[in-house]
Amino acid sequence: MAQDREFSESENRMLEQLPPFSLKTLISGTFTSDFEKYVSDQFIYRDIWIGVKTDTDRITGKKESNGIYLGKDGVLIQNFIPPAEEDLQEKVDAIQAFDQATPGLNKYVMLVPTAASLYKDKLPKYAMVGDEEAYLGKVRRLLPPSIHFIDVFPALNAEREQSVFYKTDHHWTTEGAYVAYLELCKQMGLTPQSKEDFNIQRATGEFYGSLYSKSGFRHLQPDSIDLYLPKDPENYTVTYVDEEESTDTLYAMEQLQKKDKYAVFLNGNHALIHIKTAHPDGKKLLVVKDSYANSFIPFLLKHFSEIDVVDLRYYDGELTSFVNEHDIDDMLLLYNANTFFEDPSINYLSE
Repeated sequence: MAQDREFSESENRMLEQLPPFSLKTLISGTFTSDFEKYVSDQFIYRDIWIGVKTDTDRITGKKESNGIYLGKDGVLIQNFIPPAEEDLQEKVDAIQAFDQATPGLNKYVMLVPTAASLYKDKLPKYAMVGDEEAYLGKVRRLLPPSIHFIDVFPALNAEREQSVFYKTDHHWTTEGAYVAYLELCKQMGLTPQSKEDFNIQRATGEFYGSLYSKSGFRHLQPDSIDLYLPKDPENYTVTYVDEEESTDTLYAMEQLQKKDKYAVFLNGNHALIHIKTAHPDGKKLLVVKDSYANSFIPFLLKHFSEIDVVDLRYYDGELTSFVNEHDIDDMLLLYNANTFFEDPSINYLSE
């Protein structure tokens, strides 16, 4: 009998494990549901079957799999499912409560539209995708004037032909992050670095991302990952606080040898990261984020003395106390639209 697998390389996710049995879980139905997921995940030829199924679907004209559309030019686009009104309001309430609890903190919110709104013209004709822009606009209207909302849609849309999103992954590219960085500088009154300040280095040309893994669509061209490395590099220290590990680089180059090559940025997601830069007289920034921020943060090092990076999905501390204890000046809440509307951890921002 084959041993159960913990991780699927092709799908880039953890697989369901055998659920513990109890009379309570049996009666509630959770055991049956979890067991079905376990059997599905541990099916011995699962990876092969997913590829065969999507190949068959493509032959028959189907261009959707697991909520992922196969668009024009080989672009994979994740469906946007509008949030329930009460869920949206709960998130806005959490942000407002945090704002009231930290009156001396300058706050900026950047909710990034995904390829579902940038590349509508590449979607199949029958695709029923929610209106992402409308819901981002609703958040903007609901937030108090004390919070600066950074609308990056116009800037990203103006550069949409410059590969601001990966074709096989749900993240923006480093180019997309740079475009948004310019918008942040406008709002914060910072002098941005120009492209000429960087050596743009191709880290890999063989990146197949999360949408490729989740959808099962094959026979697509891989993406490339570029790093924007400053021509005038400075010393800095990156500390992964929970792991008690420090390094002198923002890039985990060893991740380029693995499936999730996007983890080259900040070595993936961590509960709390502290970055000390070469500018001791600058302000202190708190970034509350999802993984979109991982490729964005390198652009910020010249503008702040210290940057603390918190991922609420893993962080179990009290953020209001953290802000006060560390004399934080500015805060950037940076999420892509899907994560913002789906992730419940944002509701505990002020707790």
